[in-house]
Amino acid sequence: MKGNSEEKLMKTYWMRSAFQKNKASSKSTLIASLFFCLLPLLFLAAWINLAKYACFSSQKALQNNPSNSDLQFPLNCSIWNQTNTCPKYYPTSYKPSNPNPLLNPKCPEFFRWIHEDLRPWRETGITTEMVEKALKTAHFRLVILDGKIYVEKFRQSIQTRALFTMWGILQLMRWYPGKLPDLELMFDCDDRPVIQAKHFRRPDSGPPPLFRYCSDWKSLDIVFPDWSFWGWAETNIKPWRIVLKDMREGNKKTKWEDRVPYAYWRGNPNVCPWRADLMKCNVTDKNDWNTRLYVQDWDKEAKIGYKQSNVADQCTHRYKIYIEGWAWSVSEKYILACDSPTLLMTPRWHDFFIRGMIPQQHYWPVRDNDKCKSLKFAVDYGNNHTQKITSVVISRKHYRLQFICHYYDTTATIAPPPISVVIT
Repeated sequence: MKGNSEEKLMKTYWMRSAFQKNKASSKSTLIASLFFCLLPLLFLAAWINLAKYACFSSQKALQNNPSNSDLQFPLNCSIWNQTNTCPKYYPTSYKPSNPNPLLNPKCPEFFRWIHEDLRPWRETGITTEMVEKALKTAHFRLVILDGKIYVEKFRQSIQTRALFTMWGILQLMRWYPGKLPDLELMFDCDDRPVIQAKHFRRPDSGPPPLFRYCSDWKSLDIVFPDWSFWGWAETNIKPWRIVLKDMREGNKKTKWEDRVPYAYWRGNPNVCPWRADLMKCNVTDKNDWNTRLYVQDWDKEAKIGYKQSNVADQCTHRYKIYIEGWAWSVSEKYILACDSPTLLMTPRWHDFFIRGMIPQQHYWPVRDNDKCKSLKFAVDYGNNHTQKITSVVISRKHYRLQFICHYYDTTATIAPPPISVVIT
């Protein structure tokens, strides 16, 4: 792995570089139907509790059952320098000694969007030629073959996005032994989608199946959970599982009724015109739009170790504003994790879960072309109808738990498979 920082992170997270391209290329056949039907479903399952209505009850049952504890099987790569591989001593499957009957998997509502994302290939399937078209912008190719992950890097991604995305897929294999088919995929780690639908309107046009973190209604890019679910090293943000625990503690510090009765946003307004426009809604001597907006100076924060950027300490206001940046923003999930209603500006892009959210049930919509008045009305309404706002918070909690409480409900039922990681 190139670069000292990436090599250090590789060692921290048990992944190592090697070159065994001949193994991956010797079996390049794509299993298109399995690839596109199973991978998104299984990968999302790593973050989603599939029990649509049983999340709270199953969580409580696991907490009361001492035999159900998190299983930890770290990869032992202490002899990597001698063998260039990690020992394969993990079980190929795992059956809990005391399975929980409350865990009855059902797909969350937003899983239906998987079918929509894969619709362009429903009739034609996937060919090698289609996959190779994605070479133009892809940062890496990932192949799963006979229980091993092979990665071919094409170009350097922004910071360590590619590295943490690979790590996430590795975790998918460890949590779901024997359930992933042999497959091949291309991944683009940049922000905005690039596969424009208007260029692939003919039935035989064969759009490239390219994964990335967000897409939009004009594009065919396939959405995938972003890298920061497994940590954002450059900004000192921990993996989602740890962050979520911290935010739960942060939410407990101040009851919603006792929080600052305004809408809060902190970020970089210089990345796009709509964020700069949002700053016009900040409080002044002449106007108060019920907002408290703060500029995030990332260079200054980096020098002090991001001490003032802890997302768990930012649940202090009654309302949180979400607005996209250059594309969709990773801040979305941290804003939603606060027990404060989210005032969401009209989105241009979507990630893997936001399309399942319902206005005024999971968030309050804000007009992008009339931000200030829309924000002021939302805050005034919320402060005067606290009971209705509380119901939005509860509904949003239920939705959020569909894609995060997997860790607290079902980790005791899953063990890692044998894995080898080869990065070219």
